[in-house]
Amino acid sequence: MFHTRRVLCGYPFALREVVFGLIVIFCLTPWASPPVALALGLLLAQTLGNPFSAQTKKVTAKLLQYSVIGLGFGMNAHAAVQAGREGLLFTVASIAGTLVLGYLVGRWLGLGRRVVHLISCGTAICGGSAIAAVGPVLRAKDEEMSVALGTVFVLNAVALFAFPPIGHALAMTQNQFGLWCAIAIHDTSSVVGAAAAYGDQALQVATTVKLARALWIIPVAIGTALVFKQKGVKIKIPYFILGFVVAMLINTFVPAARPLGPLMVSLAKIGLTLTLFLIGAGLSMQVVKSVGPRPYLLGTVLWLVISMASLYVILHTV
Repeated sequence: MFHTRRVLCGYPFALREVVFGLIVIFCLTPWASPPVALALGLLLAQTLGNPFSAQTKKVTAKLLQYSVIGLGFGMNAHAAVQAGREGLLFTVASIAGTLVLGYLVGRWLGLGRRVVHLISCGTAICGGSAIAAVGPVLRAKDEEMSVALGTVFVLNAVALFAFPPIGHALAMTQNQFGLWCAIAIHDTSSVVGAAAAYGDQALQVATTVKLARALWIIPVAIGTALVFKQKGVKIKIPYFILGFVVAMLINTFVPAARPLGPLMVSLAKIGLTLTLFLIGAGLSMQVVKSVGPRPYLLGTVLWLVISMASLYVILHTV
């Protein structure tokens, strides 16, 4: 029924395409939120499926990048520098610890070296962006990339729903929760989504620290090329972070541009909500099952360790 194509006014369509379009429209309204959008995407993926899977894969990454740049118009450079300083030590320690732990647990599980490194980098730095950057350096196969991305995206979905209730239960401050999100949640989309659900200050801290963390893609990719003895590879630099910094500097030092800030931030949040719907719509049960239990076990162990360790340190030091 939902897959059968019909013709209206000379245009062929299927009902599942109509459902997809209606959800997209809903994500553009004030009633939608990042967790709701992700849940709708997951529901669509498990039932009707994503009718535009090929197109949404291309759109999702760009939409996320533009949304992050838009969030920069709501940031203050002075506050961002302070947040970055607070998160620097946590960032260095957690990245190094995650990569070492991932290597040890991966060997114990008997997983391939490239899959282990991809999942570890995704957990340590910034989820899918890190995997997309490190994968070509490793010359990873398509199935290895898919396994790593599937593992990270499933755990991202869990984190987006789980973190805000935990933060409220522990009475975490906005600053503490934003810092915890930036360190313990893989992908920038879920970091921003969870922090936005907690509060504006948490969103500012989380976005700043996470993007500063994402810059570690570059040294980690270079280290990967050296450790795996790969020559003649190109390292993918996350240039959208530069766009975020420029937007933040404009908002801080160009008074005439400040009235545009609230509009740009509102558009960015809408873009983020839509991004999470598209991510959820790509996580079909087939994708989840194709990963297999061992990569999920590795990803879960790394995620739990970094989440609990960073939570303990943040609650006792920040």
